[in-house]
Amino acid sequence: MGPSSHTIGVPQTGATISVENVVASASVDQRFDLDLISKHFLDVEYRPRVFPGLVFRLKDPKTATLIFSSGKMVCTGAKSEGLARRAVKAVVRRLRERGIPVNSEADVTVQNIVASANLGGKIDLGEAARQLPKSMYEPAQFPGIIHRMADPKTVILLFSSGKLVCTGAKRETEVYRAVDNLHATLEQKGLMTY
Repeated sequence: MGPSSHTIGVPQTGATISVENVVASASVDQRFDLDLISKHFLDVEYRPRVFPGLVFRLKDPKTATLIFSSGKMVCTGAKSEGLARRAVKAVVRRLRERGIPVNSEADVTVQNIVASANLGGKIDLGEAARQLPKSMYEPAQFPGIIHRMADPKTVILLFSSGKLVCTGAKRETEVYRAVDNLHATLEQKGLMTY
């Protein structure tokens, strides 16, 4: 959990969850002239021989939005769903303010939320890997369990310290449910020690 993460609260099981990154895609249903945008904004990154998109960084919210000539955008770095949507709207507003025509509002879709959490206790990973369905534990290759949860559809990296990383959620509520479900299962199976 970094100092710039966004704490989304305490789920039913008491674990503290922090959103680390929200990736959202957006489209304005038109083409962009990236050369024109790069001439109007000196602080953007655009190197078409290296990467086909333009990188538009914002300080508030601190994000990077990739803009493609197709009119598609990908925003990364937001600490919540709302901040991701706000960042895309801010990019569109700034484009318009500098005379870049944007005909419609951006249609924003959250693609992935990465969050970290601490369950507050230690976990016997060997036993947990045996008892948790759809889990993989190869300690020689990776120090945690890779647990694939079906509902909500997420992947959780679980460590013996009780810390975890949850990825694949499309809504913050799915992060809560995934952490709650896993914590409750670990408790029921007696796999947590405090």
